[in-house]
Amino acid sequence: MNIAKADYIEGLAKGLAVLEAFDTERQRLNATLAAQRTGITRAAARRHLLTLAELGYLETDGSHYWLSARVLRFAGSYMATSRLPRTLQPTLNRLTQQTQAAFSAVVLDGDEGVIVARSAGLAEPVRLLAYGLHLGARLPAHATSTGRVLLASLPKADFNHWLKGRELARITPQTEVTVVKFKSLIEQVRRDDHCVAREAHELGIHALAVPLRNMQGRTLAALNVVGTAEQLSEAAVQRKWLPLLLDAARELRPLL
Repeated sequence: MNIAKADYIEGLAKGLAVLEAFDTERQRLNATLAAQRTGITRAAARRHLLTLAELGYLETDGSHYWLSARVLRFAGSYMATSRLPRTLQPTLNRLTQQTQAAFSAVVLDGDEGVIVARSAGLAEPVRLLAYGLHLGARLPAHATSTGRVLLASLPKADFNHWLKGRELARITPQTEVTVVKFKSLIEQVRRDDHCVAREAHELGIHALAVPLRNMQGRTLAALNVVGTAEQLSEAAVQRKWLPLLLDAARELRPLL
């Protein structure tokens, strides 16, 4: 969406950029670090940090700042009001009850996939679950099964624009970081209409994903199952997991 310059509130955009500057790598920021991560001046970063702290979205020791629990209001409001998570949740729970595996639904946000729904009632040991598999978790799109499915759903021109000048981070030895090979990988996902990612994001973790489309054919999210190499062997994927996910996607389509 493009709006007129006169309608763009630059101060609001900078304030949100400061909030987004906090992540797992930088959980605490001072004005200098916030300025570096957002591209604004140190003086502007300081004012934004002070204002966000005054509003209760940040906590501070007088030098460094960190996110407060108040920022969860945004996530909570999204989960409570967005139709997509509420529509998907019963299906994810049913799949877990049937298989005792972990299922998630993910949407694309820039260069990351965001988990918007996740199955409940999992009986498997937590040690078998990928790191960060919780609601709101942000995972690198290029290294995950869901991210690759969502990238493959983009028009080719949009995908090429997404990839242009982008450095694909190597997260594990199995992460594909060569642009030419990654484009070929996405082409294969586009042809297969599903993706198996093996230890591309975390060693020992394998995942299968399929697109979730509405009746107009637009991909709104990706649905995946996560497990071990044994659970998601090639034979098991073809015999059990892929039919299961495809059936779920077909059932959900009229509801999306």
